[in-house]
Amino acid sequence: MNKPVAFHWSARATRPDVRIVPVQSGKTLAPASLPAVDRHAIEAWCRAAEFAGAVGATAWPTNLPAPVLLVGIGRKEEFHAARWRRAWAAAGRALAQAAAVRRAAFEWPAAATFPLETAALAGLAADGLLAGAYAFEAYKTKKSARAWTFEWVGAALAAEPARAAVRRAETAGAVLRDVRELANRPANELGPAELAAESRKLARAAGVSCRVWDAAALAKEKCGALLAVARGSRRPGCLIRLAHAGQRGQKPLVVVGKAVTFDSGGISLKPGKNMEWMKYDKSGGMAALATVLLAARLKLPRPVVAYIPAVENMPGGGATRPGDIVTARIGKTIEILNTDAEGRLILADALSFAADEKPAAIVDVATLTGAVIVALGHEATAVLGNDDRLVLDLMLSGEATGERLWQLPLWPEYDEMLKGQFADLKNVGDGSAGTIAGGAFLKAFVPAGVPWAHLDVAGTAWLEKDEACGAAGATLVPARLLADWAARTTLDS
Repeated sequence: MNKPVAFHWSARATRPDVRIVPVQSGKTLAPASLPAVDRHAIEAWCRAAEFAGAVGATAWPTNLPAPVLLVGIGRKEEFHAARWRRAWAAAGRALAQAAAVRRAAFEWPAAATFPLETAALAGLAADGLLAGAYAFEAYKTKKSARAWTFEWVGAALAAEPARAAVRRAETAGAVLRDVRELANRPANELGPAELAAESRKLARAAGVSCRVWDAAALAKEKCGALLAVARGSRRPGCLIRLAHAGQRGQKPLVVVGKAVTFDSGGISLKPGKNMEWMKYDKSGGMAALATVLLAARLKLPRPVVAYIPAVENMPGGGATRPGDIVTARIGKTIEILNTDAEGRLILADALSFAADEKPAAIVDVATLTGAVIVALGHEATAVLGNDDRLVLDLMLSGEATGERLWQLPLWPEYDEMLKGQFADLKNVGDGSAGTIAGGAFLKAFVPAGVPWAHLDVAGTAWLEKDEACGAAGATLVPARLLADWAARTTLDS
C-alpha cells in the first residue's frame, strides 16, 4: 500500500471526496466554512457514537450531508507534537485504505488553539500523513497502490511558513519511503554486501559520497571486534561510510548505525519464537543512512557523516565462541561472553572510525538491548551520553519531531560491570541495568572530550503488526530526530 500523496493548496476546498475534521476532548474542530448543518450533524454523530477523539482514533460518520473523516487528536491539556503526528499518521492510513478517496481536504479550524505554531503543526501533519499512508508491498503479487491528493485549505495553511514546512516534510517523506523499502527487505534478499550496494545507489542519487571497507580492508584496519561477529556467516561483513559535505569550516556530525542484517544470536542462539523480526536488527544502520540522505536532500549546511557496520550474526562452523577474546581497532581487548551481544562489538570498531573524523559530536543508533523495552516499552527511545548539552539537544529535537527520548544515567559506577576477567572488557554485564551496560561498553570506545550519545531504539525501530498509525515494519526512528538535530544544533559554537 505504498501510495504516493500529492499535496496542493487552495483558498477553499474544491469538491474533495472527504474532509478531515479533528476531534479534541470530545469537541469537533470543524472549519467555519463547513455549513452549520454539517457541523451539527457531526457533533450529533460523535455524541451518539461516543467518539471522544482519542489520539489516533478515526471514524467515518454515516448519514452526513458530506463525507467526513474524524481524527482524534487527544485531550487538549495533553497535547504534544508526538500525539499530533500520530493522529495524522492514523489519518494517512485511513485515507490510504479508503479505495473511494482520490482527494482529501483539511481546512484550519479557526477556533482551535494549539501550543505550537501553524507551520510546525502543518509539517508534523504532512509527515504523519506520508508515514501513515505507507505500507511495504514489494513482495506482494497484488498491490493496492494508487495516487491521491491532499488539499491544504485556507490562508493559514497557504502562508509561506506552513507551505515550506509541508514541502520539507514531502522531501523528507520521499527519502524515508525509499529507505523504508530497503529496511523492510528480508535477510535472504539483503545481506551486508547488498546493503552496501543499495546504500551506494541511494547515495549517488542524493549527491552523497560513499565508501565501503570489505572484510579484507577491515582486517588491515585491525577491526577484530566487527569481524568477530561476521565469522559465523558465509556473507562477509563490511563498513559503509556516507558523507554529506555541507559547508566548509564546520566540524561534521557523525551518526553510527548498527546494521546486523540478521541476528540469530550466533552460538548464543536466540529462541526460535519471533526470530523472524531479527531482520530489523539493521534498523540503526537504516536510520543512519536515512539521516545522511535527509541532510543532503534538505541541503543542510552542517556536514553529516554516517558509518554503518554491516554484518550477519550466524552460528556457522567458524563462528565466534563464548569465551573468545578479540582486539578492537583501538587496541582494547574484549572477552565475548555472549555472542548475542554483538551489536556493541561492531559499533566499537565503527566508533573509532567516527572519532577519526574529528567530529563536533557522535551519535550511535542501535537496536541494542531488549532491556530498553522492559524499561520504556515502545513509546520512547533511550538516550545515554557523556555530554549533557548534546543529550539535551537531542531530546529537544525528539520533542519537536515526535520521536521522543528518555535519558538513562551513565555514571562511572556502571563501568565496573563491564570490566573483564581475562581482557580489558567483557561484552555483557551481570544482567542488571542492561541498557545502561550496553551504553557503558560503547563509552569505552569514544575518545575523551568528544561529545557522544547512544540511542537504543530496540523498542521503537519497527512495528510488529499493523496499527492505526501505521503498517507493520520499519519506522526509521530516530532519523527525523537526527535530521532536525543536524539542522538546529550549535553544539560547537
